[in-house]
Amino acid sequence: MKKTIKWGIIGCGNVTEVKSGPAYKMTKGFELVAVMRRNLELVKDYARRHDVPCYYNDADKLINDPEVDAVYIATPPDTHHYYAMKVAQANKICCIEKPMAPSYKECLEITDIFKTKGLPLFVAYYRRSLPRFNKVKSLLEEKAIGNVRHIHWYLSRTPSDLDTSDTYNWRTDAKIAPAGYFDDLASHGLDLFNYLLGDIKEAKGISSNQQKLYTAKDIISASWEHENGVLGTGMWSFGTYQREDKVRIIGNKGELSFSVFLEEPIQLITSKGLETFQIDNPQHIQQYHVENMAKHLQFDVKHPSTGKTATHTAWVMDSILNQL
Repeated sequence: MKKTIKWGIIGCGNVTEVKSGPAYKMTKGFELVAVMRRNLELVKDYARRHDVPCYYNDADKLINDPEVDAVYIATPPDTHHYYAMKVAQANKICCIEKPMAPSYKECLEITDIFKTKGLPLFVAYYRRSLPRFNKVKSLLEEKAIGNVRHIHWYLSRTPSDLDTSDTYNWRTDAKIAPAGYFDDLASHGLDLFNYLLGDIKEAKGISSNQQKLYTAKDIISASWEHENGVLGTGMWSFGTYQREDKVRIIGNKGELSFSVFLEEPIQLITSKGLETFQIDNPQHIQQYHVENMAKHLQFDVKHPSTGKTATHTAWVMDSILNQL
């Protein structure tokens, strides 16, 4: 692998401003050389502010730029498959923003072509790389709560002003995200649970559109089983009176609780009492995810979030939504 890997970004929206884009410039062995957005003025402004030497309003030009070794796809999920197939045909490394694609079938097609061509494929389920959640993983591996029996995640929030307006939002458009915010948010947690407890082998769920504010589903309940026998349940509701985000992992000697999205302390409850761990996220939340890609590509240190792991998460999501 080349000493310096030159990256291009397709889709310079909000996620790339702070969460991800700067990490590609900060990571040793990586260089951000090109960006693309359909609006020429906006991509020109992005390139100027982030000191990126080349910009395009045509994705094909970025993908086929000989100076670009790898492509980060940061567009809405309905175009992930389209661009990923083009990146694979160009024989380039790829990282896809999560969720990997709107369906398990599309994820399989993406992973198959990258596997056939022997190309590295990553997906931005960056929580697998965050110190906060690796602390949870280490506590589980140390059997701080004994043998794990059950995991439960409850996520709720009030309808936003955007939800109650007539303004278009791709996140709640059933053609792009059939289960709305579930597709965008629950994928983070379910992927994390696969990482913490081992792969989910069976999942099922019920979903509905209670509020009729948009075309996508707005409430989902699910149950699942991990390969090691741990059972899980979840409830995601996007029309309640308050925001709540809490995961409980119950063992035979205690429990762990934490938030997937909020930076609240991790809580460990055992016979010894309550112990808390405050581990803040980095300013650029994808920093460790991007650094781990560099380690994978340059030093063969396996990255925790690949096309294979993300495709399994897509299978879990589609199982819960009865879309297989």
